[in-house]
Amino acid sequence: MRPAVLDDGPALALLDHRTWSWTVSPVSRWPADAEFFTDPAETRDVTVAEADGQVVGYVRVRPAMRLDSAAHVQEVAGLAVAPEAQGRGVGRRLLDAARSVAVERGARRLTLRVLSTNVRARALYAAAGYQVEGVLKEHFLLDGRYVDDVLMALDLT
Repeated sequence: MRPAVLDDGPALALLDHRTWSWTVSPVSRWPADAEFFTDPAETRDVTVAEADGQVVGYVRVRPAMRLDSAAHVQEVAGLAVAPEAQGRGVGRRLLDAARSVAVERGARRLTLRVLSTNVRARALYAAAGYQVEGVLKEHFLLDGRYVDDVLMALDLT
């Protein structure tokens, strides 16, 4: 695990492209060569997982809202693990890194949103201590099917 650098952008964009499906994302698939970082300062929010010198995963942690009254809440705003690295504990280590980042930033809560169809991610989050706090029923119409948006959070106190 290490902090992201701007040069990671192409590998991270390709990772997002490779791991995309309607099961895990409510947005259309983006090109493999899309810009991952639109601002160099965004690198501070991303932790990268490497194996044998290759990027195999990342997690993005950022403030949940841009309000002083919600400064104590951070959110996992993206997590991906390369297919060949799945099932090896990379996702769990990325969630541990996300927790550490949030705690370093003084957060009391770490939130995330996950599609109800993303069964593996939901199980990973639950195993890491995240609790379901709400469900937005049929919030998305994806590939002809209505899908719930599940809101989860981890208490950091």
